[in-house]
Amino acid sequence: MDTAADITAMRRAITLAARGLGSTSPNPVVGCVITDAAGALAGEGFHQRAGGPHAEVHALRAAGERARGGTAYVTLEPCNHTGRTGPCAQALLAAGISRVVYAVGDPNPQATGGGDTLRRAGVRAEQGLLAEEAEAGNAAWLTSVRLGRPYVLWKYAATLDGRIAAADATSRWITSPEARADVHRLRAVADAVLVGSGTARTDDPQLGVRGIDGATQPLRVVVDTNATAVKPGARVLDDTAPTLVAVADDAPADHLPEAAVLRLPRAAAGPGLDLDALLGALHERGVRSVLLEGGPTLAGAFIAAGKVDKVVGYLAPVLLGAGPAALADAGISTISEALRLDVTETVPIGPDLRITAVPAPARKGN
Repeated sequence: MDTAADITAMRRAITLAARGLGSTSPNPVVGCVITDAAGALAGEGFHQRAGGPHAEVHALRAAGERARGGTAYVTLEPCNHTGRTGPCAQALLAAGISRVVYAVGDPNPQATGGGDTLRRAGVRAEQGLLAEEAEAGNAAWLTSVRLGRPYVLWKYAATLDGRIAAADATSRWITSPEARADVHRLRAVADAVLVGSGTARTDDPQLGVRGIDGATQPLRVVVDTNATAVKPGARVLDDTAPTLVAVADDAPADHLPEAAVLRLPRAAAGPGLDLDALLGALHERGVRSVLLEGGPTLAGAFIAAGKVDKVVGYLAPVLLGAGPAALADAGISTISEALRLDVTETVPIGPDLRITAVPAPARKGN
């Protein structure tokens, strides 16, 4: 049975893992805490960057000889393969760890099996402690491995009556400076930021991370099906970060930098591009998480295709009464087809409210 000390150590490991968000992709975020044979904290660490030492190695280095006979608490099953670094299961064995508690099994077929390796060597290996919390912290990577596509977070900012702009199209600013600064936190932990042609044409966004020291700039992606929205000199083409402009296979795009053009098939039905092809192309480039920033047409297409994994809405205490809505046609024609969400967090951000929600499991009667 898990003890209070086990839970405390694993929760600390989950907190440590979160420090790697934004810098470990395409690897997962992982945290590790090691206690000595007497149960006292001996070392801790987290995976800091792709290609660098894994969390277990950092924690073992910190623990030194005190690791022998101790317990390792890890948010993800220790890896069992040699990539750019050695297998963590072997490192734990070499250090003399006698018990390993890991929250989530590794779904990556190339790396899984660390738990079994430890058990065969006589180590007590236990899975499942705080698994739900650990899964939430590693949702992007786990989704990418399990589904073969990036995790998609749709972010929008709107008035209390759901408008993203006034009737005359003005929108600066609906939300507060605090809310807009918080969006840069989301960008800083995403591998890619994605907008549609309407947003590119109307706002000429730059899409970089600002105000966060040491942040890794995400890949900037514009879905510009007919290659008409992104013009030479657009801010999204500056040298802040790499950029892809996704255009249809048959769209004339000679005005765009060749290296920035991503050609994709058109959607089989309706306007726009094939979203499976788009997400597949990004996944092949190492993108494991996408921040979808709009606009309403692209968001509607993603919702209709079932490709949104989380929603973060910034709601301002403002009423407009007219103007474009946050979400356009999402293929929902009747209330029984509504996409139901489970709210996971509500946080005041300055005068605004940030609401985080995830698609709810199907319920009987819906």
